[in-house]
Amino acid sequence: MQRFILGKKNIITLFSGILIIIGLFSHLALDNTTLFYWSFIIASIFGAAPIAIQAYQALKVKVVSIDVLVTIAVIGAFLIQNYEESAIVTFLFLFGSFLEQRTLNKTRSAIKELTEMAPESAWKQLENGEVEEVDVDEVNEGDVLLVKTGAKIPVDGKVISGEGYINEASITGESVPMNKVIDSDVFAGTILENGTIQIRADRVGEDTTFGKIIELVEEAQDSKSEAERFIDRFSKYYTPAVLVLALIVWLLSRNVELAITILVLGCPGALVIGVPVSNVAGIGNGARNGILLKGSEVINDFSKVDTMVFDKTGTLTAGNPEVAESEYYGKNSKEVLGYLASVERESDHPLAKAVLNDIGIITTYPVEETEVIKGGGIVAKVKGRRVAVGNVALMEKENIKLSQKAKADVKRFEERGNSLVLTAIDGKLEALMGIRDRIRPGMGEELQRFKKLGVKNLVVLSGDNQGTVDLVARELGLTEAHGHMLPEDKSAHIKKMQTEGHIVAFVGDGVNDSPSLALANIGIAMGSGTDVAIETSDVVLMNSNFNNLSHALGLTKATARNMKQNIAIAVGVVLVLLASVFFSEWMNMSIGMLVHEASILVVIVNGMRLLRYRLRDKKTAAPAKIETVKAA
Repeated sequence: MQRFILGKKNIITLFSGILIIIGLFSHLALDNTTLFYWSFIIASIFGAAPIAIQAYQALKVKVVSIDVLVTIAVIGAFLIQNYEESAIVTFLFLFGSFLEQRTLNKTRSAIKELTEMAPESAWKQLENGEVEEVDVDEVNEGDVLLVKTGAKIPVDGKVISGEGYINEASITGESVPMNKVIDSDVFAGTILENGTIQIRADRVGEDTTFGKIIELVEEAQDSKSEAERFIDRFSKYYTPAVLVLALIVWLLSRNVELAITILVLGCPGALVIGVPVSNVAGIGNGARNGILLKGSEVINDFSKVDTMVFDKTGTLTAGNPEVAESEYYGKNSKEVLGYLASVERESDHPLAKAVLNDIGIITTYPVEETEVIKGGGIVAKVKGRRVAVGNVALMEKENIKLSQKAKADVKRFEERGNSLVLTAIDGKLEALMGIRDRIRPGMGEELQRFKKLGVKNLVVLSGDNQGTVDLVARELGLTEAHGHMLPEDKSAHIKKMQTEGHIVAFVGDGVNDSPSLALANIGIAMGSGTDVAIETSDVVLMNSNFNNLSHALGLTKATARNMKQNIAIAVGVVLVLLASVFFSEWMNMSIGMLVHEASILVVIVNGMRLLRYRLRDKKTAAPAKIETVKAA
């Protein structure tokens, strides 16, 4: 029976809430006293059942839990026939427990999601030269594997033949696919977007980088146990103290009514209600602003954060490479763009897509004699003219001389973190385009708001090259910038900061961010990110609006303050009531319950203020000095 009732706790919560509404309606609209009382009596009994069972189970293992406190409050309210308080107390307690449990349960599927994303099979080359599909667990170190376009890389290894572009976002978080040639390293779980390659397996199974990601998430979640709430710690000593006090009073005075009065006055209904009200109001405000806060512990920990760590791609930046700047060296740029678009249409390279998106609608021409130059670009004939589109190495191969201005432009573009696309027609350089992942609009101002809210350190950890990471850090005024980082490097750095005493929040959106999201004191995911990142995190920006993050931080600080205020009000009222029983002649059960009701109303009103919380915008702080550190 106990298991059945606890299993139906959510249904009981809903039923209790409906009965409370019926009771209020019957009293205020129908003036039906009988229906009013019976609605609250039934709601109290149903609501108290799972709480009383949990209190009994806690007492069996010698733990005086918050459930014991609530049970006593309900019994006391019943003894004085105050059924409204008993019903509301039980409902709010059950509803607050439901909200927290519902959000925390989502993290349990993170490991399953990661496992499902891991490659399951591989094409293994046999001794006779043929290939056959085998389970990935059957691949051993040293085996030669064939990977075709669109397939996942099954293991960590090295390319031994072929060439292709691999999307490594699941490992490095970078949106631009990497060109892989012979002797290039590849990672399990990444995707070959085009080309065909053969790889030699160097690390398999749990030893792969992807396997380590799963392991890191497991370790981080296991080490991140839920902190005991203040009320639980308080009630552990307070509730037995009240029980002992009531017993002593009864033994000395033989006054049962006085002992019951002490029990009733000593059960702080405002304390039971105050924290859930603050939590529900804070979570509700966040939800209205596209912020999912997963439970009271998240609110408490987030409010204490002094260090915020960011992934770069998809977090500080938009996650989509696009043309950031261009230079033209001829007079007819429109004609050059027409030739460029004609050639780029022959390529499925991400940089080609960025170029075409930037050019837009334009007249194109038939392309002949297309030749793809490995690691360089494309050379083709367009309307009888030789068009070369690619990097600086291709220009050198085509014997195309760059003017001093062009060389200066190339250097300037590279210093700004651009990937370069040069266009030459009949041996003459005509255009230079710089392509990069743009910083999210308003990001600099948003980051500086964090400092106004007490965040001392703003750190970026990225798998991108150090120069690009430094550029982003300078533009945004970050305090530290670390590049060339794999998931395990990010996790190690977060652990290092935590051992130094920092309360760390990590913001990311990819599978590669999952270990860091789980390990940090607070993990923050973008709603447009992977399901794994969202479920592993503690805070989710549902509409991926980064500007909501400072609101989230300010909201958690306000909610944490609100909780402390409600606890102080509740405890203060109880202490005054208990003192009044012994040191005044006017205190009785009715007056005490009236004060109880008033204190409950005060903490509810105080908590509901959070629904109207808005972060006050402040002037942007001066950019901070940047510490750039290259990963080993």
